Amino acid sequence: MRSSGNGNPAVCADNLTKISRGEIPYDRIRGVKFAELIGDGLMKSSDLAEDISWMVGTYEPRVTVEDVEVTAEDAVNGRLNVTLILAGGGT
Repeated sequence: MRSSGNGNPAVCADNLTKISRGEIPYDRIRGVKFAELIGDGLMKSSDLAEDISWMVGTYEPRVTVEDVEVTAEDAVNGRLNVTLILAGGGT
């Protein structure tokens, strides 16, 4: 967590992309369904991007997601980089 700027909508949206679905007790829908979409060494990046866009739009209504870029940093170990392209030029 940052020492300041945690209320910034772009920061909140970015933090949402780092949560796995089911990780938050009593809120099992919040988060990205990484485990369900990554299997057998193949990543369905379009499904993952769609899920991330829906989740950020649902839980952070102050931002508008224009695009989601998902790249595999270390796909074998499940490490992905998620970049949000927000309306107004934010990332």
